[in-house]
Amino acid sequence: MPDRETMPSASSPEVSARAAALPQEALRIASGYAFPGPVLHLGALLWDGQCLPDAQVRVPLAMLNRHGLVAGATGTGKTKTLQLIAEQLSAQGVPVFLADIKGDLSGIAAPGRPDARVEGRAADVDQRWTASGFPAEYYALGGIGRGIPVRATVTGFGPVLLAKVLRLNRTQEQSLALVFHYADSKGLELIDLKDLRAVVTFLTSDEGKSELKTVGGVSAATAGVILRSLTAFEAQGASGFFGEPEFDTGELLRTAEDGRGVVSVLELSAVQDRPQLFSTFLMWLLADLFHDLPELGDVDKPRLVFFLDEAHLLFDDASEAFLESITQTVRLIRSKGVGVFFVTQSPEDVPADVLAQLGNRVQHALRAFTPDDQKALNATVKTFPKSPYDLEEVLTGLGTGEAVVTVLSEKGAPTPVAATRLRAPESLMGPLGQEALERAVARSPLYERYAPAVDRESAYERLERGRGAKGPDEMRDAAQGRGERAEEQPSRAERVVESGVFGSLARSVGKQIGREITRSLFGTARRSGRRRR
Repeated sequence: MPDRETMPSASSPEVSARAAALPQEALRIASGYAFPGPVLHLGALLWDGQCLPDAQVRVPLAMLNRHGLVAGATGTGKTKTLQLIAEQLSAQGVPVFLADIKGDLSGIAAPGRPDARVEGRAADVDQRWTASGFPAEYYALGGIGRGIPVRATVTGFGPVLLAKVLRLNRTQEQSLALVFHYADSKGLELIDLKDLRAVVTFLTSDEGKSELKTVGGVSAATAGVILRSLTAFEAQGASGFFGEPEFDTGELLRTAEDGRGVVSVLELSAVQDRPQLFSTFLMWLLADLFHDLPELGDVDKPRLVFFLDEAHLLFDDASEAFLESITQTVRLIRSKGVGVFFVTQSPEDVPADVLAQLGNRVQHALRAFTPDDQKALNATVKTFPKSPYDLEEVLTGLGTGEAVVTVLSEKGAPTPVAATRLRAPESLMGPLGQEALERAVARSPLYERYAPAVDRESAYERLERGRGAKGPDEMRDAAQGRGERAEEQPSRAERVVESGVFGSLARSVGKQIGREITRSLFGTARRSGRRRR
């Protein structure tokens, strides 16, 4: 790794003397990025067709929890920008979460390979490039792909997010929320999809019709639609994403022994054909963090920076309740020390209420091949502060690895718009080899905790064993049975504790407070206990 502490600061005499020779307008822009505190180095200013290495473009570390946007057309270098930012955050002790859609980000753990392009870019932007790898953990959604499995319980996921995945309309979403409330109140734990299907099936059965009437606003027809959607969802192979052990999002806040932040890479290439599912799971991770983290206020550096790739998928066909929950989460999670970057092709992909909260902007090139492209380009230009650049011309003429940047200064004010040639990442720009990736996953201390799936007794088993009873309360009592009372529970608990997944299971069980689960944003379950971290 380069010795970042020895690099000249933006306000040092060396930099000031060199910058004095810049054109007047370029000097004015460069002075807007001369921050005295810790920074991330993005690149060098582009002005009048030239790259000016004496005019460095930076972002204050303390402002990374003010959220941001990385946008641009396919092939313009967004992935490398994520890698560049993630490396520098890790180096300064900040954990990072990256969603790896194409499998290109797994190389962040391995040192990069110098070549003519890397060396040329480093010379252009005055970068002291040194091949460096960074501490990383690799995850896979539901265990599909190479990585530590990330699962959620249906209870933890909540009705709003699940309704988004199932593509339910507003009425059906509200009805699903009532079904969750019913299951919560009756002590029927919803661990996996078959649990939820069992509860809905019961409510639409002859035995459960009287119970359905107590769930205000849920008609038999709507319950039937939910049941069919669940059955189709399971048929698509979605069952593996829900269950236990449920992933503890506190794992994303870890630092390595040397103090660098751990980069958590969630591999999504194996499920990229299910965009509704993985984009909503990303939002669940963020909502879960929001529920559990304490307030911090303004901090010197973020607790975590979270990159939401393919962000437009979150907002496609989203209900009003879903959009309101995203907006509220983004607005409030900043005070908990978490920065969120939305990664997408155009700022138009992000609703205005969310876009207004994204103070740090890295806009790669846009195309204007069609009237719709031109409209999107015009809209993008209007989202930037006034500048001396002809932004329409600049944005269509940027090369790969170049972007238009504006960030928040340490006082919270927007910096001048700066066309920027970005630095080269120092880690491997490409996928880690399959064998190396599998070794990294197998060596992880988290693998044993999350790899084995567990299917304990929950709503499905209780309802199956309680068939013929008069109601869910009697069903629950029948399912417990006289032989499964206190005499058996200690030995079962001992087996769970010894299994190595006790902590994860305890989190799921601990979500119930009495017989009613407390729900918050997105209808996700709020845990009753504090995190270990």
